[in-house]
Amino acid sequence: MSFEPDVLQGFVQRYLDTVANGKAEDVAALYAEDATLEDPVGCGEVHIGRQAIAGFYKGMEGDHDITTELLTFRAGGHEAAFTFAITVGGAMRIEPIEVMVFDGDGKITSMKAYWSQENITPL
Repeated sequence: MSFEPDVLQGFVQRYLDTVANGKAEDVAALYAEDATLEDPVGCGEVHIGRQAIAGFYKGMEGDHDITTELLTFRAGGHEAAFTFAITVGGAMRIEPIEVMVFDGDGKITSMKAYWSQENITPL
């Protein structure tokens, strides 16, 4: 299975828009039932399944304003790697690199986010 790069970029943009404007359940709905999420890689647990993934995104809900911006994008087959900026409440900007794998329905089956304190800029 393979997607054209513009289709994969559309999936990624849908994800970024949902992170910025949706609720945790909306973001989790973009994932396959048995998907995995590791954010950041190497520093925490791997969240397995849509319910656990919704719990992870619950931490982003609240009174603060979130914006996202796609900075770079690469595609191959049914996978995408991209750098984006996420600004949280005008207080900080984080620029992670994420790698996502998609199933035939365009659902995320795996997401890994690569970032550390060095990628956070206070605003």
